[in-house]
This record gives sequence, structure tokens and C-alpha cells, in this order.
Amino acid sequence: MSKVIINSYKDLEQYIGKELGVSEYLKITQEHINKFAEATLDFQWIHLDVERAKVESPYKSTIAHGYLTLSVIPYLWGQIVEVNNIKMTVNYGIENLRFNQPVLVNSEVRIRAKLNSLIDLRGVTRAKIKVALEILDNKKTALDAILVFLYHFA
Repeated sequence: MSKVIINSYKDLEQYIGKELGVSEYLKITQEHINKFAEATLDFQWIHLDVERAKVESPYKSTIAHGYLTLSVIPYLWGQIVEVNNIKMTVNYGIENLRFNQPVLVNSEVRIRAKLNSLIDLRGVTRAKIKVALEILDNKKTALDAILVFLYHFA
């Protein structure tokens, strides 16, 4: 898989309305889930108690935190696009975020990204990227969102 290389607003402009690419799959392990719980102080049993989840969870397994699934997007995004010649990138926002279904422990996820829109705000590029977090062997996505980035090209 080759990355889309972006060096300027003009480079990015050609992708408006087009798919930018698809990342590799990333396996979400119990270790990922446990570390995320430690970092965020979110210790719900549905994420951490493997034995209880086998019995009491409707999924019969632990599940990743919704925000954990969201937080792996920058890592996966970096597999799709390389933006060069920038002074700064700002994660400006997330629009229309929907958690569609849980990600069970040891599931593999990837993102599919499409450039929804692009605008030049007096030298700052605002890009809206539609992302879908897909789960291997599952038709329904884990989440859908529009990520808003501000790119300050040099």
C-alpha cells in the first residue's frame, strides 16, 4: 500500500470527493484496552473483567472503549496520507461522530478515508475527512465521523 503524498493545498485539492485510501488492520488487544483504561480512568467491567464479560456481557467478551477506537485513528490515518511542507497541523474537530457498534477484544480494525471538502481560509487549509472505522469480517462499521484538520502549509 502506498501513501498519498500531499505537499500543498493544490495536491490535496485533486482528492476532493475521492477516497484517499484504506489503512492496514490493527488488532485491538486486551492490553490496549487495559492501558487505555489506565490512561483515561475508565474502569468499567465491560472493558476489563474478562471472566465477568464472558458471563454477563451480551457480547460474551470484553469490548474496547469507544474513545479507544476513536484514538487509534491518527495512527491509522498516518498509514494513508503523508502531509509535507507544513508548519503545523491542528486537529480542529470531529463532526457527526457515531459509534455504530462495539469493537470486541482481539478484533481487527482499519479506516477508510475520503476527502469530503477542502477550503483555503486565508492561507490555512481546512480539510474535512470522512472516516469509517471498519471491523474485519463485519459489514457494520465501528464508527463513522468527519475529522476536521487545519493544515498550515509552509
